[in-house]
This record gives sequence, C-alpha cells and structure tokens, in this order.
Amino acid sequence: MSTVLVTGGTGVLGTVLTPELRRRGHDVRVLSRRSGAGTHLGDLSAGAGADAAADGAELVVHAASDSRRFGRADERQTAAVLDAVHSSGTVRHLLYVSIVGVDAIPFSYYRRKLACERLVAEGEVPWTVLRATQFHELLAELLRRTGRLPVAPLPLDFQFQPVWAADVATRIVDLLEAPPAGRAPDMGGPEVRTLGQLAWMWRAARGRPKRIVNLRLPGRVARGFRRGHNTCPEQADGTLSWAEFIARRKAPNP
Repeated sequence: MSTVLVTGGTGVLGTVLTPELRRRGHDVRVLSRRSGAGTHLGDLSAGAGADAAADGAELVVHAASDSRRFGRADERQTAAVLDAVHSSGTVRHLLYVSIVGVDAIPFSYYRRKLACERLVAEGEVPWTVLRATQFHELLAELLRRTGRLPVAPLPLDFQFQPVWAADVATRIVDLLEAPPAGRAPDMGGPEVRTLGQLAWMWRAARGRPKRIVNLRLPGRVARGFRRGHNTCPEQADGTLSWAEFIARRKAPNP
C-alpha cells in the first residue's frame, strides 16, 4: 500500500480514480479548493496547501486542470505540485494526465497542457505522462447543454475517440503502480467517430438536441480536429463504446 496524492480528485476523472486507488489498497489524499470535498484543503493556483498534502506521499497523480479558463492556471498549478513533491522528498513517482493531440493542434488549452508536460519532464521527480482522448462524460455534457437550445450549432465534422473515464482511471493506477515510464502510450476509446455521428446517436437516445446544424469553423485548430489529430486509433484501448455509454445514462429529466 502507498500513500497517493491526487490533484483534481473531485473532477470527472478524479471521482472514479480515487475509488479505484482505494480498492487496490492505497491510502488516498485529495487536494481540493472546497472545504470537505477532499482530504486536504488547498489552492494550487495560489500555491496553498500543496506542501502539506504532498508531505509523506509516495505517489502523485496530477489531474487538476483549469479547463473552464482554457488552462490559464495550469502551468502555475503544475509548478506548485512539482515544488511540493520536491520538497516532500518522499515522492517516487509523479503521473501527469494530459490529452492526445496537445503537440499537434494549436489550441490554447492544448498548448498549456504541453507546457505542463515539459515542466514535469524537466522536474527532479521520476515521472509518467499519460495522454488520453476526450472523455465520454465531457462530450455528454456538451451535448446536454446544447440540447437546451432551439438549434444546436456543432462542428459536425470534428473527429473524436471518446473514452470512458473509468477506463482511463484503471490505466492510471496500472501505470502508477509500475516504474515511471516517461511518455506512456496514448489511450483512446474503442472507436473514432465524427461529432455529427456522436450527436445523432445522443439525440436518438435522449430526444435532444431537437435540431442540429453544422458549424463550419475555419483555422488550424478546427483543421486539426477535422483531421483527427486528437485521436489515436492504433491505441483503441477503452472498453466502453459511445452507444454503450449512452445506454448506461439515466433518462433525462422532463
């Protein structure tokens, strides 16, 4: 059994990762900005609480991300984690969770994730970086929100390879329990589909969005998503398809 610190432990990934770590016998610490949400209170953006949370930890999963602001605080948060694990002197393995395509699509959020990867690689703690494709849960939230609109404008030709967060959590624990691997093989869901296909399957099951129209986006970022630079079909390791994920979701509220 090891003591594991998880940042981002209350997010989509963290809420399935922490139970998996505990199931395998690890003592899990969760750093959170909200009192009572985790085991340790702190704010990585302000550099607060990280030292106490990392003190005595042997393994660290850094999954926190400022996604609502396109990762503006991610580099600052990652630097705070690295400083804390270095100060602790006990951490033997740091795993950073990244995204497939961060080095291929010039999206501002992706560029910041890539910068964080570099910080981790330049740090003094042995490390692993796992890049995963978009989670089923995040695409479902996008479609749920656009389903409230009379018309849902979506870039229907964007490609995605959605993966179940629980599958990624399992891979993370496997990697964390093994020696540090540097850049680990990417991980994607079982199939690559366009956003149009995903949206129509969602609509068939949920009844929304009522009307879907194609949003044609220009530029290099959109071209990268259209060409599938955010996918890794050669590493389709996820076990749950989009259709199976939809079937597991509860019926929408009226």
